Amino acid sequence: MKINRLETHDRLLHFKQDQAINIAQGAEDCLKKNRLSLGLQQYSPYVYLFAHPRTADDGVSKRMVWQPRLTRPRPQTNSYCFRAISKTDQMEICWLLPPHEMWSQYEKGNVTEHEFVIWSIHEFRHNVSRLAAPCPDDLSDEAVRNIYTKVATEIDEETTRGAMHPIQST
Repeated sequence: MKINRLETHDRLLHFKQDQAINIAQGAEDCLKKNRLSLGLQQYSPYVYLFAHPRTADDGVSKRMVWQPRLTRPRPQTNSYCFRAISKTDQMEICWLLPPHEMWSQYEKGNVTEHEFVIWSIHEFRHNVSRLAAPCPDDLSDEAVRNIYTKVATEIDEETTRGAMHPIQST
């Protein structure tokens, strides 16, 4: 069987671009559309966006679960973490950790090589405490608790108001 190198390379580039777009779109949606994320951004200068794929109920397909947070999550394999500046498009990557069984695919010299994934894996293996460390300007635990309480109260009030004013059909 003959392989057309240009076609194969084009497919690889498309695959990498498609994956990057999916992750970027998920992070952007979480930042700009997720109710909790929007609430946190009202009171905090930053928000962490933590993502991890989960297998759907059909046992085959995967879906990405996105969680906005004010504290840096514990690094774990098969997860992605970003830190965004509130109310902006500015985001930095904290880590990109694929499933452990796929780590060798991202090594230097492989077609799927990815510099930031290589760095993330190295840090996870040799210095996980640095990956887990909060940024110097992260909020105190007390400030974080206060913000979560405010946002939870606001969401509860919105939900209650929505339940009290049902849409009536005419």
